[in-house]
Amino acid sequence: MAKNFQSMDGNQAAAHVSYAFTEVAGIYPITPSTPMAEYTDLWASQGKKNLFGAPVKLVEMQSEGGAAGTVHGSLQAGALTTTYTASQGLLLKIPNMYKIAGELLPGVIHVSARSIAAQALSIFGDHQDIYAARQTGFAMLATGSVQEVMDLGGVAHLAAIKSSVPFLHFFDGFRTSHEIQKVEVMDYAELDKLLDYDAVRKFRQKALNPHHPVTRGSAQNDDVYFQTREVQNKFYDAVPGIVADYMEKISDVTGRPYAPFVYYGAEDATDVVIAMGSITEVIRETVDYLLKQGRKVGLLTVHLYRPFSSEYFFKAMPKTVQRISVLDRTKEPGAAAEPLCLDVRSIYSNIENAPLVIGGRYGLSSKDTTPSHMLAVYENLAGEQKDGFTVGINDDVTHLSLPIEKEIMVLDEAVTEALFYGLGSDGTIGANKNTIKIIGENTDLYAQAYFAYDSKKSGGVTRSNLRFGKDVIRAPYLVSTPNFVSCSTDSYVDKYDMISGLRQGGTFLLNTVHSAEEVIKMMPNSMKKHLAEKNAKLYIIDAVTLANEIGLGRRTNTIMQSAFFKLNEQIMPYETAQNLMKKYAEKLYSRKGDHIIKMNFDAIDKGAEGLVEVTVDPTWVNLEVEVAVIDETRPEFVKRIADPINAIKGNELPVSAFVGYEDGTMDNGSAAYEKRGIANFVPKWVEENCIQCNQCAFVCPHAVIRPFLATEEEMANAPVGTRTLKPVGKGLDGLQYSIQVSTLDCTGCEVCVNACPGKKGNKALVMVPISEEVEAGQVTRADYFFNKVTYKDDLMAKTTVKGSQFAQPLF
Repeated sequence: MAKNFQSMDGNQAAAHVSYAFTEVAGIYPITPSTPMAEYTDLWASQGKKNLFGAPVKLVEMQSEGGAAGTVHGSLQAGALTTTYTASQGLLLKIPNMYKIAGELLPGVIHVSARSIAAQALSIFGDHQDIYAARQTGFAMLATGSVQEVMDLGGVAHLAAIKSSVPFLHFFDGFRTSHEIQKVEVMDYAELDKLLDYDAVRKFRQKALNPHHPVTRGSAQNDDVYFQTREVQNKFYDAVPGIVADYMEKISDVTGRPYAPFVYYGAEDATDVVIAMGSITEVIRETVDYLLKQGRKVGLLTVHLYRPFSSEYFFKAMPKTVQRISVLDRTKEPGAAAEPLCLDVRSIYSNIENAPLVIGGRYGLSSKDTTPSHMLAVYENLAGEQKDGFTVGINDDVTHLSLPIEKEIMVLDEAVTEALFYGLGSDGTIGANKNTIKIIGENTDLYAQAYFAYDSKKSGGVTRSNLRFGKDVIRAPYLVSTPNFVSCSTDSYVDKYDMISGLRQGGTFLLNTVHSAEEVIKMMPNSMKKHLAEKNAKLYIIDAVTLANEIGLGRRTNTIMQSAFFKLNEQIMPYETAQNLMKKYAEKLYSRKGDHIIKMNFDAIDKGAEGLVEVTVDPTWVNLEVEVAVIDETRPEFVKRIADPINAIKGNELPVSAFVGYEDGTMDNGSAAYEKRGIANFVPKWVEENCIQCNQCAFVCPHAVIRPFLATEEEMANAPVGTRTLKPVGKGLDGLQYSIQVSTLDCTGCEVCVNACPGKKGNKALVMVPISEEVEAGQVTRADYFFNKVTYKDDLMAKTTVKGSQFAQPLF
């Protein structure tokens, strides 16, 4: 049978295999697991059938606890039931998980493992949530890549049905759940061959049924409760063997080796790292790097975390091991060590001449962890042997972090790496997902994509990390040495260090409304110097104007995607890419009409036609780099913490930067100091058309546009060019009315313009290029009014739209 390859993320892979075994799905959405339930819902609505010949019945509840209760009740009724969750959502399921496990019900929970809200909330990935559920009685299965999710996600269902022990299958939130890879899709026919239908029938026969009533879930007293807990031991004792058997069969199907514990490295290794999740892919690449140097190192990947089987552990671990480093993606304050480390120590506790076992933490909240970090782990194991260490941060307070003494590159140089800087909701990420599918499904290349967001999401900075190569890409970390960098908005040029890692001969593409001469003038010396040192090529494209001319408004993504293919013909000939982009666009927009399809076709054509190469002057290598001037009037929190974070340099902050903020308390109002200037077009006030309704301020989602009533004294100090009107309303004599727009804070959403009723059909707000308002002095005027003019909120009733907007916004 021909292999079926598709480009998909970990959530889709988990949904694909779970759908086969699921009759009922009890769901409640929570990031980053929500897409699993969304795929299940979509496929069910399309009539897709599971292995039992029926679509999945989806039940969406009003809380995670409700979803867990649905799973529990549905299992008791004899339906194979699944749910999907993460973080606090999993914690809210724990009471029901004890019941499901105690009643030996074969339910399955798929978890995109995510941080727990502690000193602060984080939507990103680590293992704090799944470790919090390790005592519930659920068997726990770990996967570390999209392909492993596809291959082993079904094992959780198969083993749960055969063993009568419920399973929790987990993979790293965002790092695996949202990473797109080209994977071999598991055929349902293969899963059907492995399913124990006798076990399914026995499960259904045990279902609660009014025609065959039994008592279940009763109360037990001190005389028998202990015994009835212990009587279940045999079920858990059988789980490792059942899982190992299914993994062996999956290995036969896929050709990829699986077992409860999988070893990779030197047969006579002395230094072994133990871990689970996506970090194992990073360690594997590091092992290859060290083996070439003659080092005796290895990796033990944990797939079956609960029950933790010493039999299969020792079967996989080399007998020559002398030193072990256990990596945990969690922190349990006050514990002697982290959970996985304690498990490893426990099975060596009665063994003579046992190897040294140390532990460390890494990657909390998706903290990027690279081969250089893993090299430091192996160096520590062979050298200082610091226990309880951290890696990937600079702990200059408790001094637990490992130093990163050497940066290494382990990827094959033939792998193409691309980094795209976009603006949240500008379509950059959607276009790059489409690019991955085009390349992954129409070439022999393997493709990988991971998307990094900031907390602003819409309007925030996004970074699309793409890789393409001839072999499977094992690099679950951010792109740092790209061949190609694209930037969707020129306001990023002096805000972010986008090209310091650009490879020799690399390419930088900038979307800008400015000419080549203006771009050279606006680029900082540091960027010019990097371009010259890297012998790089520089291209610009005015996708903003092109998109407006075509009718796409602010959606520049298709134009930028086409430009990428034009500049990277080593991946695919441009004509081929152009035809495929049009094919995918037609499929995507077929329901929206021919007009929308034509606009996207035009955008694809313009992506190549609009490119302009800007000559990189070799003398730029001699330019002096500007010294950053720190404004000492800015609050300490802004200078020390907010500014580096906003410059995408938060990873460089040491632990000491947060001394004084240990409980998660942060200073208010730091957003006022950002001034990102991300909009290409901003609103301009046309006072003669204004009826002073204040609806523009009312609808602005960021309080960027505000009405003011200024006294004669305040107006005397106002910047030149300030425009005002005589205010409409009682008790406003001696004041002047003005609408002020904070140009550099505006995101260009146009909500204010759309809400403006205007006068006689003419709007009081019109969108103009941001440069026009900056040059007209609007930044200075907004700063004066926002900070020097008092908010006169007692002159009108705050219960009206108009009156409420004279009050100072609370954010």
